[in-house]
Amino acid sequence: MSIWRRKPLDLLLAEASESEKGLKKTLSATGLVALGVGAIIGAGLFSITGLAAATNAGPAITISFLVAAVGCIFAGLCYAEFSSMIPVAGSAYTYSFATMGEFVAWIIGWDLVLEYAVGAATVSISWSRYLGKFLGNYGIHIPDEFMLSPFEGGIINIPAVFIVMLMSLILMRGTKESAFVNGLIVLLKVSVVLIFIAVGWQYIRPENYSPYIPENTGNFGEFGFSGIIRAAAIVFFAYIGFDAVSTAAQEAKNPKRDMPIGILLSLGICTLLYILFAHVMTGVVNYQAFAGKDGIAPVAVAVESMGHPNAAGLIVPEYPWLNNAILLAILGGYASVILVMLMGQSRVFFSMSKDGLMPKVFSEVHPKFRTPAKNNMLFMVLVSLFAAFIPARVVGEMTSIGTLFAFILVCIGVMIMRSKMPDAPRAFRTPLVPLVPILGIGVCLFMMVFLPLDTWIRLIVWMMIGFDLYLFYGMKHSVQNSGTFSLSNYKTVATYGFGMVVALIVVAVIHHMDETIDDHFLYYFSLAFAAIHAMIYAYSYKKIR
Repeated sequence: MSIWRRKPLDLLLAEASESEKGLKKTLSATGLVALGVGAIIGAGLFSITGLAAATNAGPAITISFLVAAVGCIFAGLCYAEFSSMIPVAGSAYTYSFATMGEFVAWIIGWDLVLEYAVGAATVSISWSRYLGKFLGNYGIHIPDEFMLSPFEGGIINIPAVFIVMLMSLILMRGTKESAFVNGLIVLLKVSVVLIFIAVGWQYIRPENYSPYIPENTGNFGEFGFSGIIRAAAIVFFAYIGFDAVSTAAQEAKNPKRDMPIGILLSLGICTLLYILFAHVMTGVVNYQAFAGKDGIAPVAVAVESMGHPNAAGLIVPEYPWLNNAILLAILGGYASVILVMLMGQSRVFFSMSKDGLMPKVFSEVHPKFRTPAKNNMLFMVLVSLFAAFIPARVVGEMTSIGTLFAFILVCIGVMIMRSKMPDAPRAFRTPLVPLVPILGIGVCLFMMVFLPLDTWIRLIVWMMIGFDLYLFYGMKHSVQNSGTFSLSNYKTVATYGFGMVVALIVVAVIHHMDETIDDHFLYYFSLAFAAIHAMIYAYSYKKIR
């Protein structure tokens, strides 16, 4: 038995065809597209666009959205082939298991936990803040102690807990019901985006596009070509989520046809809306006006410029209600993002549990609703606790690095599958293999390199925790390997663990050398964490001998 043992394709297809004990097949192509749009369009569109335009790309932010979309399309094409070929819950985890073996599948599965669970908790904290803004506009004020965590001077973040519980309960009720609620939310936020584009188009001033690509300031990433690319890496965050469609493959009515449609069409729709939104936003007002703005402020600046000058020469906004509509769209957008993230999380754990790498409780299906209800319940509690008592931090990079890592493994997996199983039936074939997967790997690696070093530190720490779980639980309960591994397999995992220890120390030291950053806590935590794990892996070697 080996940690590199792949899960047979015929076994995966048998799991996909289960009807009595498996997940209920309720999603059509339309439902899958709505899931994709629901996961992609969030508040990021309304805030990141202004930030990237003001500091990096100027009006050429539209080109940045296009560049980021190209990177996503490469990965999306690979996802489409896998999802039509292996219509099983679990997304990149399942694909990796079929192509690269159990150990790599565990790594990507644990990586997806980071992307979905932490992302859902963080989005719920932001949802709470936007709810406070929205209610405040109508004279309703929630006390700060019930809107903030204890670390921020509050007691508990009740609105964040509420939205996580609400979305979790909807998921427990059934995928069909979840898709219906998500569809309503998607209709709301897409409508608001279209209204913004339609209303703002008549107030575009051509002079705001001159120069379309501002001259570089002399610093890398501040306008010019490098600014467009830097902005592409920033707005890439706004695209995260389309891969979550693939986690619902086992609940699709006709996955071989509908999964590629759901993934690629949702990505295409959002790309078009993003480019038009950015074009109107930077055309209504000069990009420099967005500097120093956050939240919905960039959109508010644009809305305030949608009008005609009065006698004093000041512009009088003709659509002041649009800001509240945008806030409502953000609340809905965040809610659907949380819904799809929680759904993706539960489906990944469902697949890992069926393979024995996680406790059996995660793969138990509700007898009536045919959903992993206990799975949803556990994550409702865990994510709610995080949202209630942990302060909001900049974890967008953490979600992004996890997503990019998943994209890379899926692109690699397509090339391996084409080589190992060239004649296996495929309802959708990624074009120009190996060119498209190689380009996808290159673009994703390029974006990962541009992420801050402290993001890499957190990723390494998270993956080392995953190594611990696999070493002490997953390997003992593996279904594919019957929990029986040779001593050399344990040695291999421990060796990779030592490699992570070295990587953590090196990255932490390099990051600490930057005198402009106060990272003493992160630095000493990293060294202590590395030392503890060096002893754990050394003990594993001793135990093996």
